[in-house]
Amino acid sequence: MAEAFARIHGGDNVEPYSAGSRASGVVNPKAIESMREIGYDLTTHRSKPLEDLPDLEWDFVATMGCGDECPLIRAKHREDWQIPDPKTMPPGEFRKIRDQIEAEVIGTLETSR
Repeated sequence: MAEAFARIHGGDNVEPYSAGSRASGVVNPKAIESMREIGYDLTTHRSKPLEDLPDLEWDFVATMGCGDECPLIRAKHREDWQIPDPKTMPPGEFRKIRDQIEAEVIGTLETSR
């Protein structure tokens, strides 16, 4: 969802990538539905492992709640967003996490301009 929001709000000014330490290869159906509710088709995305990321130093990396256990990815700036994994949450709670991710992405884009 973070990659989608970066595409929505960053437009051509950003080149977002998303990957996970335990990628399943399948986008969570709850995420697809949650994003469909706001008019975004997440079925065009896929769940990717960290190994699929290009080997470079990123301008910005956001991790989501893994703290010291996060894998090291080279970045000029890094933040650990304290956002829980919503995959087992009911739809209403899932939407709250979706909105929290959007707010973090917007805040990051605004401070990087």
